[in-house]
Amino acid sequence: MSAPSAPSSSGPAPISAPVPGRWTALFFICLAQLMVVLDVTVMNIALPSVQHDLGFSDGSRQWVITAYSLTFGGLLLLGGRLADLWGHKRTLLAGVVGFAAASALGGAALNTGMLIGARALQGVFGAMLVPAVLSLMSVMFTDTKERAKAFGVFGALSGGGAAIGLMLGGVLTQALNWRWTLLINIFFGVIAAAGALRTLPDPARDRPRSRLDVPGVLLASAGLVGFVYGLSHASEDGWKSAATLGPICAGLVLLAAFAGWQMRAKSPLLPLRVLADRNRGGAYLAVGLAVIGNFGMYLFLTYYLQTVLGLSPVQTGAGFLPIAAASVFASTRIGPRLAPRLPARALMGPGFLVAAGGLLILTRITPHSSYWAIVLPGMLVTGLGLGTALMPAFSLGTLGARPEDAGIASAMVNTSQQVGGAIGTALLNTLAASSTATYIGGHRGQRTEALVHGYSTALWWAAGILTLAALAATLLITHDPRPRPGTAQPHTPDKAPATHN
Repeated sequence: MSAPSAPSSSGPAPISAPVPGRWTALFFICLAQLMVVLDVTVMNIALPSVQHDLGFSDGSRQWVITAYSLTFGGLLLLGGRLADLWGHKRTLLAGVVGFAAASALGGAALNTGMLIGARALQGVFGAMLVPAVLSLMSVMFTDTKERAKAFGVFGALSGGGAAIGLMLGGVLTQALNWRWTLLINIFFGVIAAAGALRTLPDPARDRPRSRLDVPGVLLASAGLVGFVYGLSHASEDGWKSAATLGPICAGLVLLAAFAGWQMRAKSPLLPLRVLADRNRGGAYLAVGLAVIGNFGMYLFLTYYLQTVLGLSPVQTGAGFLPIAAASVFASTRIGPRLAPRLPARALMGPGFLVAAGGLLILTRITPHSSYWAIVLPGMLVTGLGLGTALMPAFSLGTLGARPEDAGIASAMVNTSQQVGGAIGTALLNTLAASSTATYIGGHRGQRTEALVHGYSTALWWAAGILTLAALAATLLITHDPRPRPGTAQPHTPDKAPATHN
């Protein structure tokens, strides 16, 4: 990470001294991040129990998951800009408190509408919380080695959080009941909010004030929601249905209008300079592609372990712990040691290729495969690759951004994750379903074999998409943390001084 540039009359003075208590603060903001990451998957295993308790139909079932992803993905850009305008600490605290309150509402849900509404509110406050987390990390950790370690922790949460969520969901549902998959966020939220309030640096008083880009907010939010909503229908209604194509096309039109508006808006929601940087743009693309493949793995292995191998919810959750452990190890031990010494693409390209190799191992599953012989090795290899590659990718997503752009830059990292997850779920689920149907047509009465064939086909595609992520990282990303001859640091912010808030 570069040293701050010289102060200018238009911005606050740079902060040269390290932020006191930054490692303690990292614990609490990562706890807040973990709360959001867990909720992406913690409800998946609990969903059958939720449906039985509240008595909603199979058609309504998907909305318990989709309501969260729609509001979360659709409002991330707004959340990032609010963090820049209000202050990252204030926005983080508001997001944590709101997320915990929405979780309490969902845990007390009396009917389907109340639960879906609570899940949508979780997405709203999650969209405020997550960009603030990355923004705070980017301004608290400016030393190259410290930044590598901090983002290694963040990468571990992102790489292993989904697996931990599956495990936690299984344990809470089986030991207590499904409501605790939501109510547990109250405890996380109280600890995270109290710790962040005490340890995070106070917001800068001389923060430049600019107006919120309301037209940009409306265009971006409506476009992202429409796009994600259309994708969520693809697996059930098909890619050619009006329910799929209508929202997708409308979303793309609105996003195109948003891009046009950002070129002439006085205070744009997403300044195009954030995307113009080659390293940040390459990181957003690589993360989005990697998440497509990662979501596919979790989706199909969850079904495979429960419906084919017959594991219980707790056993299924425990079965995913190795990928979490491998990801944590790579993100905290391998990545931070190599990141200051190698170009970013030297970690990201090979890391994504290793993850693709792990998925190729998983394509060998059969109805009679051993978890220990196929699933476990595939998970370990995938986790090591993803943990190694995602650590520098998350760091690059905010590297060199102006202080007033830190929130929106971090929001773009998370937007790429959410859009990638939506595409992965829709695309790979559709490919699996199509492959299963074709197999059944030629092999009557072999439904289990057909299901596994569909899962394997989708995993092949997921491996190919992770290979594309490796290619994107190798070709687009040029950042090298090693000092060049005659310079103190290799990368400088976008012509603005560094600050914290």
